[in-house]
Amino acid sequence: MRKSMLFLGFLLVFLSLALPGTQGKIIPRCEMGFVGTTVADWMCLVKYESGYNTKAYNNNGPSRDYGIFQINSKYWCNDGRTPGSKNACHISCSKLQDDNTEDDIQCAKKIAREAHGLSPWYGWKNHCRGRDLSSFVRGC
Repeated sequence: MRKSMLFLGFLLVFLSLALPGTQGKIIPRCEMGFVGTTVADWMCLVKYESGYNTKAYNNNGPSRDYGIFQINSKYWCNDGRTPGSKNACHISCSKLQDDNTEDDIQCAKKIAREAHGLSPWYGWKNHCRGRDLSSFVRGC
């Protein structure tokens, strides 16, 4: 098991070096790593927020959304350009656009915890809330 994980790690490093720098890692829908009863909600959220793309970016005028969860620079991360940024996750927004999703997940969980749910994400509110999401985890 350990050797296969080591091989997988080397393979991921090799592929990340071989791929162009502008294309984010596209996370397969069954590989997100969430535990609990809301896996389908999270998977649906990520699909409609970023298309599972770790390098996703959206300009909202005075603030911007970054990464696979489209975390906003006004409240949650610091991009050095958003006036009055709260940076509640204590993270640089650029860290939310790398292929390491651990810090992204921690920040997204903080947002969900403070909001008592996933309502801060319009992708989830408009496409996922109250719908049958079983297709997002079928086969995982």
